[in-house]
Amino acid sequence: MKKLFLLLVFILTMQTSQAQLGFSHEIGAFVGAVAFQSDFGVRRDFETNAGNTGVALGIVHYINFAYRADCNCYTTDTYFNDHFKIRSEIAWNKTKLEHFGKWVDDSRTSNNADRLRAHTGEAQNWDIGMQLEYFPKSIRAFSAGAYSFAPFAALGAHYVSYNPSVATSYGNGNILDNDNFYSFWDAASEGDPFVSDESGSTWSVVASIGTRYKLTILSDLFVELRWQYYFDDFVDGLNHKLPSNKNNDWNLWLNFGYIYYLD
Repeated sequence: MKKLFLLLVFILTMQTSQAQLGFSHEIGAFVGAVAFQSDFGVRRDFETNAGNTGVALGIVHYINFAYRADCNCYTTDTYFNDHFKIRSEIAWNKTKLEHFGKWVDDSRTSNNADRLRAHTGEAQNWDIGMQLEYFPKSIRAFSAGAYSFAPFAALGAHYVSYNPSVATSYGNGNILDNDNFYSFWDAASEGDPFVSDESGSTWSVVASIGTRYKLTILSDLFVELRWQYYFDDFVDGLNHKLPSNKNNDWNLWLNFGYIYYLD
């Protein structure tokens, strides 16, 4: 969390210096749902994707290059100023995790099926980072109310502080006892830990598509679909080495938010 705080201070300092150049600012908040794609469940399985979902909250800040707050006037009319914004945010998400799919079907009565059914977890993450948002339509025209919707696409990077939880009701319930978990994980990991409830930090890449809706001259609503890929595979507290574990943890966000333009 200390690294997260220092990064937040850096971003705010940078944005304060940018404010002195005459850009305008927007602030907002969002709430959303997260579909966590992890080592729990089965790849490309609808039940897994629908079951391992959670919630997300965040606050956002935008640098608007099209308008200068210090003089209540437009900036120089360039393509970049009229089609790009810088977004920074701090966000939180939490998802309860369990195993779904054919390996835990009621028809399976093996010890390994019982181990999977008994294994649960929770992914809880704090994000802070920045994205560059591109608006195909004119930001100036949208701000003036020329049209109601302003679609956008975004790409950026987030620093993530993760704090997973691991639990099992199988055997003695001890998460340090490998016999309480799916036996093939232990064999494939060759002595390396494959479950962990230790906190950590990593970087992630984020990409979004969405649209704004002009609510008033000084406020917008927005909806976005975001993909986030972590550069770590222990964000969910599970990192087995089976061939099916082809990617690090990642998730999809569906966010709904409100934005206010600062004079």
